[in-house]
Amino acid sequence: MATRKNSTDDPLAPLTLAVGQEDLLLDRAVQQVVAAARAADADTDVRDLASDQLQPGTLAELTSPSLFAERKVVIVRNAQDLSADTVKDVKAYLGAPVEEITLVLLHAGGAKGKGLLDAARKAGAREVSCPKTTKPAERLSFVRSEFRTHGRSATPEACQALVDSIGSDLRELASAVSQLIADVEGTIDEAVVGRYYTGRAEASSFTVADRAVEGRAAEALEALRWSLSTGVPPVLITSALAQGVRAIGKLSSARGGRPADLARELGMPPWKIDRVRQQMRGWTPDGVAVALRAVAAADAGVKGG
Repeated sequence: MATRKNSTDDPLAPLTLAVGQEDLLLDRAVQQVVAAARAADADTDVRDLASDQLQPGTLAELTSPSLFAERKVVIVRNAQDLSADTVKDVKAYLGAPVEEITLVLLHAGGAKGKGLLDAARKAGAREVSCPKTTKPAERLSFVRSEFRTHGRSATPEACQALVDSIGSDLRELASAVSQLIADVEGTIDEAVVGRYYTGRAEASSFTVADRAVEGRAAEALEALRWSLSTGVPPVLITSALAQGVRAIGKLSSARGGRPADLARELGMPPWKIDRVRQQMRGWTPDGVAVALRAVAAADAGVKGG
């Protein structure tokens, strides 16, 4: 998921700028730099600092020449929160970085601390994008990428089932992928995911939504009760319901064609086209409209409306 935004791909570049709010990706950006530094020098000195620990003058101390010319990695988290005086120190350092020292700035992005962000980019920082994953499609892409990174194959249905089962936490998703590839040989399919995460899958918001749009009311209510009792936020359930009803509405109004063609037209993966086709049986345009209004009312309700 984390992607470089400039031409250099050297984790030992004088400056690495990790931008975003996804903690897992930020940590991985740091780990990559530290691993590369320790591969070059096992005695690399790593200093990992919160923004309030980097006071005016601290960076100069950390980057002062060493008698032993040791390699050093200096990590500054939440760089957008640095004081104005400390930002001046960092900008001055960017103009004359010290050899054998790698500075890693973790910045949330946005308007706060933008001056430092711009200065780091102007200095030619190696940039790693660590955006917060807010959409189901982004989490699905992350899971697929995790399997590819490990050189393993997983079916689209398995990836979707994992996202539906685990939820939005990337750390948990990455951990689940690691567990599956460690325990299972060959291609990982939906049945394997179901065996490992059946308890969580039954409680997932998307299971509630699937049962509801399929007209399986009793099963939907059972899954809903289980979801709420295990701590699934109600807003995730209403969101999943809205996605399910909208998918039916989009597909019912689309021109006929192959799943691959419809997938491109509607922005859905082909396997989902087949699933929604099965779910839309018995739905009418008026029914979709009524359902969307009901889901909107429910969503407003769980948000305090």
